[in-house]
Amino acid sequence: MTLKEKYQFLIHYFSEHNPNAASELEFNNPFELIVAVVLSAQCTDKRVNIVTKGLFAKYPTPEAMAKAEVSEIYELIKSVSYPNNKAAHLSGLAKMLVSDFSGEVPSTMEELTKLPGVGRKTANVILAIVYDQPAMAVDTHVFRVSHRLGIVRNAETPYEVEKQLTKHFPAETIPVAHHWLILHGRYVCTARNPKCEQCGICCVCDFFKNNGEQKQ
Repeated sequence: MTLKEKYQFLIHYFSEHNPNAASELEFNNPFELIVAVVLSAQCTDKRVNIVTKGLFAKYPTPEAMAKAEVSEIYELIKSVSYPNNKAAHLSGLAKMLVSDFSGEVPSTMEELTKLPGVGRKTANVILAIVYDQPAMAVDTHVFRVSHRLGIVRNAETPYEVEKQLTKHFPAETIPVAHHWLILHGRYVCTARNPKCEQCGICCVCDFFKNNGEQKQ
């Protein structure tokens, strides 16, 4: 099977089995999404969704959060990973949204990555979900699944994975393909003990072919 055929197979499979794949973060607008994504770094979406209920109730807008003390934000998010850093990032992010972007979440990689706590991965999530741009956010799940499937070659960094995935997935599928790979990695192709016996795409998976006993 050629690389092109492998991508075509994956698109066909996921389009049938998970056509409406979407983020598991709960949000109502771009501001809530960017805050949730910042909080989700090395933290589960489930935990973030618990935390953001109280956070958004108190600070529903960039303007409201910009007025908060870092210590006040910390108290509401202290159950997530790295709460000190994230509280400082959210404070700075809200202030910059108000001062530089009229309270609106920007729509370019260059502008997004100026915001505190927003790296390329977070920016790509915003570009894909909010602005429906062909942006591929590469987290640990996307990185792992892409390598195991063999749909990226010699890609040692998330950026190299991103470039290869955006090259081979048709532009119109990239926003949803990001979720296909994340959800597959979260629930089937797990880091430890991947559920190969439950996987509908193991027939095109290099990892499965090379590890008959499904061991890493």
